[in-house]
Amino acid sequence: MDQFRALLITRDEATKAQSVEEATLGPGDLMDGDVDIRVVHSTVNYKDGLAITGKLPVVRRFPMIPGVDLAGTVIASRHDGITVGDKVIVNGWGLGETHYGAYSQMARVKGEWITPLPPAFTTAEAMAIGTAGYTAMLSILALERHGLTAASGPMIVTGASGGVGSMAVALLSRLGYRVIAVTGKAHEHTYLEALGASEILDRAELEAPPKLLGKERWAAGIDAVGGTTLANVIAMTTTGGAVAACGNVAGFDLHTTVAPFILRGIALLGIESSHAAPALRVAAWNRLARDVDRGRLADMTTSMPWSGVVNAAHDIVEGKVRGRLVVEID
Repeated sequence: MDQFRALLITRDEATKAQSVEEATLGPGDLMDGDVDIRVVHSTVNYKDGLAITGKLPVVRRFPMIPGVDLAGTVIASRHDGITVGDKVIVNGWGLGETHYGAYSQMARVKGEWITPLPPAFTTAEAMAIGTAGYTAMLSILALERHGLTAASGPMIVTGASGGVGSMAVALLSRLGYRVIAVTGKAHEHTYLEALGASEILDRAELEAPPKLLGKERWAAGIDAVGGTTLANVIAMTTTGGAVAACGNVAGFDLHTTVAPFILRGIALLGIESSHAAPALRVAAWNRLARDVDRGRLADMTTSMPWSGVVNAAHDIVEGKVRGRLVVEID
């Protein structure tokens, strides 16, 4: 590719104001790496929204091509074991933050960042899953390692109408869990029930100051919200249960006590997806290939053209996006 289009974030160093515009680049403009990828599909995550809007300092060098998720085809490789024509996924590793990311027709990355696309998925399906579904699966795997199963009791999912939450609800229900979906959007109840939620809980119930210990209501949880919501989820988890924490939409603070941990033996499992080991990534994607219900995946997915990324970034930060967005890059 002699030339390709990319979305570029720049910043005025004097005013610190950033701007976003489409640019035409060439291979020589890309950053270091040993694999070149023709990007076919991407997605819009909450982190992408923060990067494009500048709501939080996600971007740590300028200029920057945003986009933390991509799927496409290898067009050049100098990395052992990766060959031209391979279908691949890349997410995390600083994409869209410190390394040029996914909103570009061409990407250059390090070979060790690459995960093979499972044969079960198209690139569009992989991006419908994206970091959100991959993070949800990492959370499920962590809870399973802790010994939790569907027989352990109900599972609560916060931020249920968002990307991670929607994927978690769909995956857990398919695995046989009784899922309690938390949302503050009454109009999303039907959507969440269609994904497999057994019960809908108004998020207001988890926004009050948490007690030292609350009534035991669920065996485990996947929390994509953080803050007071996470503190309440922990306080109401049953003895021996666990909560996988994977998001911070409500903030980074966590005001809780040691009571749930020393009186009920609750475990708080941190989920880090950006720099997860390659073997764990492959395990997560192989489980996704086995456990994803493609009908439900389609129901929660909206496809959009390249031209809609900036508007979608603003919408996702403002809480206007339901489920998953797939961006048609090429």
